[in-house]
Amino acid sequence: MKCPFCGASDTTVADTRISEDGDVVRRRRRCLSCDKRFSTHERAEIRMPRVVKKNGSRVDFDREKLSASLWLALRKRPVTVEAVDAAILRIEEKLLTQGEREIPSENLGEMVMRELKKIDQVAYVRFASVYRNFEDVDAFSDLVKEVSGARRRGESGGV
Repeated sequence: MKCPFCGASDTTVADTRISEDGDVVRRRRRCLSCDKRFSTHERAEIRMPRVVKKNGSRVDFDREKLSASLWLALRKRPVTVEAVDAAILRIEEKLLTQGEREIPSENLGEMVMRELKKIDQVAYVRFASVYRNFEDVDAFSDLVKEVSGARRRGESGGV
């Protein structure tokens, strides 16, 4: 590590501490040339995949956009912030564990629908009706029947 004071590359680590949540390492360093001390902070660099839209354009994954989409579907539904945050974390973890540099927006939409189906069936139907772009009432009716049947069989959570 280069000294920020004199530019020398000969420094030593005097002290290392890990943050309370464990995701940042703070190192106290000493320059062997000028004897000044400085701190560095290390954190893991995590890259979310880019989202490939239907038109072929690529955009950065946006956690806020994902959250807004979920909350739009959940509008006026009795779902806690914690449940939504947990769903977002599960989606992000799945994206990271796949290890892909890009993901089609359709795959991301399917992940969102699976999470919504777990936490609120009405929100799931709302999101699916827009996401799947139903052409007629019959397709919408089939989705509602699917959710109703799953609920009777006890396959999914929600209200």
